Amino acid sequence: MKKPVLKTTLLYAVVFIMVFIISPAHSYQYQKVEKRPDFQWPEGKKMGLSLTFDDARLSQPDKGIPLLDKYSVKATFYLSPDNMNQRLAAWEKAVTDGHDIGNHSVFHPCSGNFAWSRDHALENYSLEEMSRELDSASNIIIKMLGVKPVSFAFPCGQTFIGRGNMTRSYVPLISAKFETGRVWLSEGPNDPVFCDFSQLTGMELDGKSFDQIKSLIEDAKSKGQWLILAGHEMNDSGSQTSLLVTIEAICKYASDPANGIWIDNVHNIAAYVKAKRGEEPLTETPVSKNSFGARTLFDEMPKSIDINALNNLR
Repeated sequence: MKKPVLKTTLLYAVVFIMVFIISPAHSYQYQKVEKRPDFQWPEGKKMGLSLTFDDARLSQPDKGIPLLDKYSVKATFYLSPDNMNQRLAAWEKAVTDGHDIGNHSVFHPCSGNFAWSRDHALENYSLEEMSRELDSASNIIIKMLGVKPVSFAFPCGQTFIGRGNMTRSYVPLISAKFETGRVWLSEGPNDPVFCDFSQLTGMELDGKSFDQIKSLIEDAKSKGQWLILAGHEMNDSGSQTSLLVTIEAICKYASDPANGIWIDNVHNIAAYVKAKRGEEPLTETPVSKNSFGARTLFDEMPKSIDINALNNLR
């Protein structure tokens, strides 16, 4: 009768030893989270909220920006040159009205796993080529709209160039050239105390109802975070579309002072957060001792360009 008791005792001992040995490897899951340093949003606001839209889709100046202007909401638009050129006067007005104009590259390079990006696959880029393209896109915006972009959005949210053991991050390029960089399809908002301005999270706005977005807003507000929403088309329906009814509901909700939301473009909020963190404002810095971004594809950009000819420049 004693053998079962002995076996049971030995079993408990083995389990205890295994837990004791293994638990340090997983102790990070149970460590007490340190209290987050206090961060004060301006005028008693409880969070930051930025609406951002990529690619200069034609629906943005045609339908989206007039809706934002109705509520005096300023957004950030990451422009692709070909689409921008088709609505140039509207984008000039957007600049005048206080919207933030960002860089989104010239050719929108993404992984070559997307067939449409095969001619400009990130896997085939070098850091030198990416640097020149970023400068070229900024030069186009400067020449066409008269404003230098300080915001950037990674096409497809992808932050690499090259392949295999030659893969490199181009986040340092963004840090050197821009105040902020934004990714896409992120899982959460930005902590203003900790966030990396060169890799700000962007949560999807496309296809979402206001109730879905409101849930994100309220969660971010409870934590004092900065929620950046990322969309594409601004219309009533369609693929990759931020619904106008949702955008209008966001504008109404965020504009109500009782809700404690600071809704503004990425540049304005980033500048505030940087100042609160004691960081210096943007000053463009060389990425290496031998700066390879000096010459761009558009050093002598004419006032009117043939966007269709861009594909022959790489």
